[in-house]
Amino acid sequence: MYNKNAESMPQGQIRDIQLEGLKKTVQRVYSNSPYYKEKFDAVNIHPDDIKSLDDLQKLPFTEKSDLRDTYPYGMLSAPLSEITRLQASSGTTGKQTIDCYTKADIDAWAEIAARSLGCAEVDSESIVQVCYGYGLFTGGLGIHYGAERIGAMVMPMSSGNTERQLQMMADMGTTHIACTPSYASYLGEQISQNKELQKRIKLRNGILGAEPWSQELRENIESTLGITALDIYGLTEIMGPGVAMECSHKNGLHIWEDHFIVEIVDPDTLEAKADTQEGELVITTINKEGMPLIRYRTRDISKIYRTECACGRTHARIERVKARTDDMLIIKGVNVYPSRIESALLTIDGVKPHFEIIISRKGFLDDLEIKVELADDMKIDKISAIDAIEKQISRKLESAIGISSRIRLCEPGSITRFEGKSKRVTDLRKDN
Repeated sequence: MYNKNAESMPQGQIRDIQLEGLKKTVQRVYSNSPYYKEKFDAVNIHPDDIKSLDDLQKLPFTEKSDLRDTYPYGMLSAPLSEITRLQASSGTTGKQTIDCYTKADIDAWAEIAARSLGCAEVDSESIVQVCYGYGLFTGGLGIHYGAERIGAMVMPMSSGNTERQLQMMADMGTTHIACTPSYASYLGEQISQNKELQKRIKLRNGILGAEPWSQELRENIESTLGITALDIYGLTEIMGPGVAMECSHKNGLHIWEDHFIVEIVDPDTLEAKADTQEGELVITTINKEGMPLIRYRTRDISKIYRTECACGRTHARIERVKARTDDMLIIKGVNVYPSRIESALLTIDGVKPHFEIIISRKGFLDDLEIKVELADDMKIDKISAIDAIEKQISRKLESAIGISSRIRLCEPGSITRFEGKSKRVTDLRKDN
């Protein structure tokens, strides 16, 4: 552990810290943020009403739309003169959202990032290659400062230039790689085609996040890269990468409860659900100064587990996020998550985990086409063979997602690879 006293503190101590932090945070936002004061007053809530952790349920939710509506500084709970850093979302859906950090916030972020990297066995002997984007996106800098706090050597490669990434990985003896799962899959694909490069790679663990990914993709990455692939979780709005992290036991991501309070709610009714029930993850920050958030709806589907992990860490764990409510597609009246398509494809021999979803409308009906890439060793020279594979994939996917689709097989390497978050859906219905 990077910080054993903090990571394995008794649950009673964690609850005491949470209550103190919640009271302080509610008072801070009520006193300093006109947005939150108006929101609290609308439901007749005052900071003095927060006397226990159960009182969190009285507070209103915060949504991404609130951050966009108050852009750029309407959510601040600290003077602009105290803000030392501004970061922004990657902007894959809609307008960017920002987060503003005080010096204390940056220090807290480095602390939780270091704890998270410790879960991946990063230590002072490690060489960490950071392939997340730097700049406004939190991915690169979050991992960077966490690794430096541990005392590891950091290679701030950022995203892109795969040939150079692989050369540096081999030459410098990289032990840990931090990137998106889709990019890790692509790197594994490239390495597997170069036997000499394979011999020189010394990777041990992958710190993978920024997008939902399946267990099947994890197994694919571990096989091609020869690593233990671990999930890291974070949101720009909450802090950045390091909010939660898997350890080698892979039984959920440790979420640092001395910095955050987590809940599970029904995404439709917003009613509280039991920890072990699946629902939408809601997070409250309890020690942020710049832009604290109360009951932030992450849109991520997860569960919470509170049993102690075999690694000795005592903080709650969240289930790996396999889907987001705002990633869900409604096709032919059925809820479809791209991650389920990925999982199904990875169980089929002869194809790669690279696909594109194209949704269009023919008359009043939805039409679903899925482009699937063949494996390198697939030699199909007969129409009957192509038809057989397409039917096999179609049956498998219909079983997985509940609706039929048209399958189009593509040549190896023809579907776009992504160095950041993958973009696999083209919805042409929006143009109609």
